[in-house]
Amino acid sequence: MDMIFFDNIDKLGRIVLTAVMVYVLIVLATKVSGKRSTSQLNNFDWIVTVMIGSLGASTVLLENIPFIEGAASIIVLYVLQFLVTKYASISPAFSSVILSEPRIVFYQGQFLPDAMRAERLTRQELECAMRSEGVHSLSEIEAIVFESDAKLTIIIKSDSEQATDTVSETLAPLTD
Repeated sequence: MDMIFFDNIDKLGRIVLTAVMVYVLIVLATKVSGKRSTSQLNNFDWIVTVMIGSLGASTVLLENIPFIEGAASIIVLYVLQFLVTKYASISPAFSSVILSEPRIVFYQGQFLPDAMRAERLTRQELECAMRSEGVHSLSEIEAIVFESDAKLTIIIKSDSEQATDTVSETLAPLTD
């Protein structure tokens, strides 16, 4: 119970110094690895990000993991992520194994319950995405796509498709 707030100054100094070094390493490695590591994350990118965070925390807090070993494991993950995503960009077959495919969950005025169930989406989540895009009527939407990065994309109908459910603008106002 006596180590709840403070153990010793050497341990604290090691944690502070290691935290600074791990922070600098992750910032630099993220900068070098490019936009992919900080963009909307697909499942694969999310897993790598969580692993890097876990390795960083372990390196900072666990005395039996020297900085060099923690840094090496973090760098290996960044290199593996780069190699896997590079190969996925040139191999559609490999890409389909690593990345999930987008799925249409709403199409031409109809929610697609099987697709929504497979992606574990609710109608409320789709309606929230609609509101955030400024869409207030289902008739305005051609489709909603659940993307591989877990973002919902709203595809609006073209003006000619929407014209069937709007009041005609060709009516002249009543005049005296």
